[in-house]
Amino acid sequence: MITLSFKQRLSTFFEHYPHWKLLLYWPLYGLMFTFVERFFPVNKYNVVHCELDDLIPFNEWFLIPYMFWFFFLIGIQVYAFFRNPAAFRRVVWFMSLTFTTAILFYMLYPTCQMLRPESFVRDNFLTRIIAIGYQMDTNTNVCPSIHVIGSLGVLFASWDCKKLRSLGWQIFFWISTILICISTVFIKQHSVIDVIVALPVSGAAYWAIYQWPLRRRKVKAANKSSIL
Repeated sequence: MITLSFKQRLSTFFEHYPHWKLLLYWPLYGLMFTFVERFFPVNKYNVVHCELDDLIPFNEWFLIPYMFWFFFLIGIQVYAFFRNPAAFRRVVWFMSLTFTTAILFYMLYPTCQMLRPESFVRDNFLTRIIAIGYQMDTNTNVCPSIHVIGSLGVLFASWDCKKLRSLGWQIFFWISTILICISTVFIKQHSVIDVIVALPVSGAAYWAIYQWPLRRRKVKAANKSSIL
């Protein structure tokens, strides 16, 4: 029985999954986000607010879908990485394009929100976690909402994977996406405006990553058939 060394297994993995290189975007994004959050000089932040924000009550239960976003984002990439490399490439390109665009938004038009409650009506495990989150995460660089963009990216990726297009899976992805998006305003991490701005950013990237290449292939195929 032949056993491979760790180095050989790693080499085999990289050869079998060459698309692993796209994962290098994530540490790069982490560096970009840290820079714009902590070190990028800003003279003035533009407050994002609308009347609808004042009508939406704080509700700590929405912390659950808000935190689920991280599993949502990682889960689709892990699935596509091993089961559908083409879909993996497209979803990572979508995230790379939209998340980098959001960083540019934050640098060119720095924003903040003043929606966080000064104190909580209820004292429970969820509100305590949110209080810790408020201390760790600044209320700046909020428009567009990366939570919304990322959730839509996962939804689009589910359409790109044949086995995830079933009714049951689509119900799961749609409900998860909607809950995550609205959770951002219910735990006062974002304004409704941040959610709305994220929609055209995601829509434009969806067209660029998913629709435009498909149309190009159809046009090329049509041109070939007309020549023949």
